[in-house]
Amino acid sequence: MPVHAWFTSLSRYFRRRRMERFAREFGIGSETRILDIGGTPDCWTLLAERPRLTLLNTPRAADDLAGATWVAGDGRRLPFRDGTFDVVFSNSVIEHVGDAASQQSFAREVARVGRGFWVQTPNRWFPVEQHLLTPFIHWLPKSWQRPIVPRFNVWSMLMRVTPDRRRFYIEHYLADVRLLSFGEMRQLFPGARVIRERLWGITKSLVAVRMDSTAGTRRP
Repeated sequence: MPVHAWFTSLSRYFRRRRMERFAREFGIGSETRILDIGGTPDCWTLLAERPRLTLLNTPRAADDLAGATWVAGDGRRLPFRDGTFDVVFSNSVIEHVGDAASQQSFAREVARVGRGFWVQTPNRWFPVEQHLLTPFIHWLPKSWQRPIVPRFNVWSMLMRVTPDRRRFYIEHYLADVRLLSFGEMRQLFPGARVIRERLWGITKSLVAVRMDSTAGTRRP
């Protein structure tokens, strides 16, 4: 199997496992109102039962999913009233929104519009940077990363993308991506439970979870 196909298959395995746990944690059913910030349809095809889903993303990311509502918007300024959704779901988005103040705005909006939430992000202290698939690069100062990353990163070698997309992705990583630690997730989502997703015994990803106590949801 080509390396890029192996990576895609592995990524899909982790997404499926995460979605199954999410569905169990919240008791997701066909009437559950969910906002997916930064979402795309592929995650939701992994569930046997699809909820009442709203996908919020940038205009260029628009993609159809039968039965879902698509909204163009910014996760830092959500166009919804307080408590509109049973659950706000976000998968690997909060690290992309910019600086610490932008992440704080994102976290406040998630807590405002959702009675419960599930916010996942890669762990800063996992040894492989999960956007560039490159060991240790994210632990270097940004001033060191800037000359290194465009010349060497594993993502560019594995993924078959156009030169324009490669340049855009790498510049976005250098300018906007801010990885978070367990402690920072606790600060951004006070009162939430933070789940550690592990790979080979090391925390690969972090998930901030708040359950709606009135919804009668269940845990495994």
